[in-house]
Amino acid sequence: MKTRLFFLAVWTSLFLFAASLSASDFSKPDKEGFVSIFNGADLTGWEGGPDAWRVEDGVIIGESTPEKPCKKTHYLYWTEKEPDNFHLKLTFRLRGESANSGIQFRSEKRPNWDTFGYQADVDQSLQWTGCLFHHTRGAVVQRGFDNKIAPDGKVEVHQIADGKKLVEVYKPNDWNEYEVIADGSVLTLIINGKQMCRVDDRHATESAQSGVLALQMHQGAPMKVEFKDIRIKLLPKEKDSDAKTGKE
Repeated sequence: MKTRLFFLAVWTSLFLFAASLSASDFSKPDKEGFVSIFNGADLTGWEGGPDAWRVEDGVIIGESTPEKPCKKTHYLYWTEKEPDNFHLKLTFRLRGESANSGIQFRSEKRPNWDTFGYQADVDQSLQWTGCLFHHTRGAVVQRGFDNKIAPDGKVEVHQIADGKKLVEVYKPNDWNEYEVIADGSVLTLIINGKQMCRVDDRHATESAQSGVLALQMHQGAPMKVEFKDIRIKLLPKEKDSDAKTGKE
């Protein structure tokens, strides 16, 4: 009996120790305060359709092939949190002439691994790369703009750069870094260190303050999308976001 209790205690201790190691690995921030949310080995902490996503060599992969085409756009959800204010960084690569993907954030889950809400867009044609898309609103803000949307939906348009010039930093069929910053009502998209767009979205009914974070696999022609080095830093809530943005 004592032997059984001894081994039970040992196994319990080992299990708790392993669990604490796992938790500490994911909760320990780097020097900039970012925490890894993808372990590089499997889809722990993520949820998607059966056999829709896989992990190889530290990379999350979504793929559509002639033998196994993607007939309906779907998403891989991050299950640990539905963040409100945050700074997300990840590295991605698109392959295929018509490849299209994106990063869904402050969004809602929908049936069949779908979502609804904001998307940091990217596509190989460069039409949407670096733009902020929304499922019902279309382009919330285009690349090269820093806009403000009032509660009634009225948009103040401010062009800050040439969108065609900005997207030259994107490297087709190669690794690129995407950053998404959601801080209060201000949303900013950055690719390879270059700000693509920003919007102060205060729409009374269409804006969102928190929600699911997800990766997109787009329906259509054969393509491949890969994600790695996914890190997030949660930002504090501001009582008055204007105090931080300097907007009136």
